[in-house]
Amino acid sequence: MLVLGIESTAHTFGAAVLNLKGEILSDVRDVFTTVEGGMIPKLVARHHEQIADTVIKKALADAKANHIDLVVYSRGPGMSPCLRIGLAKAKEYAQAFKCDIIGAHHPMAHLTSGLLFTAAQDPVMLYLSGANTQIIALEAGKYRVFGETEDVGLGNALDKFARALGLGFPGGPKIEQLALQGKWTELPYTVKGMDVAFSGIITRVTQLANKGVSKEDLCYSLQEVFFSMITEVTERAMAHLRKKEVLLIGGVAANKRLCAMLEIMCKARGAKFFAVPMQYAGDNAAMIAWQGLLEYHAGRRETTLDIYPFERCDDIDVIWETAKAPLSK
Repeated sequence: MLVLGIESTAHTFGAAVLNLKGEILSDVRDVFTTVEGGMIPKLVARHHEQIADTVIKKALADAKANHIDLVVYSRGPGMSPCLRIGLAKAKEYAQAFKCDIIGAHHPMAHLTSGLLFTAAQDPVMLYLSGANTQIIALEAGKYRVFGETEDVGLGNALDKFARALGLGFPGGPKIEQLALQGKWTELPYTVKGMDVAFSGIITRVTQLANKGVSKEDLCYSLQEVFFSMITEVTERAMAHLRKKEVLLIGGVAANKRLCAMLEIMCKARGAKFFAVPMQYAGDNAAMIAWQGLLEYHAGRRETTLDIYPFERCDDIDVIWETAKAPLSK
């Protein structure tokens, strides 16, 4: 059985082919970038529309796939214009291959592929991407959110500051590099129980940039504060749930300083830290294909093909965990 996954929630348009064992036969992506500014949905959607067929055809060619048994598209959450491009292409290729088609929830795909790509068994999952900042764990048959951002996601917060500095998009990697030459500058620290908030800190750090504080010092301090906040609430979730593993997923997992902080915390608790391999930390179609395969194998069939820009992971029925013959990595 061959599965074609299509990812189009935000800046990345991707296509990947997987087999029944979860082996990735191809993984092709094209990422929207800018020299300055951020993501304007209609421009990102235009990018996706222009390169979609090239990306999908290369994924099929790389996998040497002359047939597809299932097409899976990313149904949300994400930017509606971008999601619609993915859905349209999924319909087109499902019709061409005369196969079934289902939609996959993007954050859930990050969670389940994190288990596929690592040795983690029952972790507290720290999901950090552009729009998402959540502490999640599987409890009582559902993936439940135990803490999250009260305003913007961590990745978007970093990108917002990068725009203020004129660093372009994506901003996270550029902030990480500048931070290596910086030193500490006092910033607010906003943890509210199990939740965090970033907007006020971004306002303050932007004010300091306008007052002439160096980019390097501000990038260093911003990372230290943001990642300390995240590490604190993650440790609290571990204590509450009595879990001994942390799994970091999402695009921000590529940040080495964040990984170092979480690893230090886990070591102090006698716990294990896992991070999704950098190649699959960000948005990709392989995880979409895997999530769709899990649900299809558990008996799910699509009755309505649509997009869901605001769907949450704790809205999803985790049917694959109780399937009679669950897929395994």
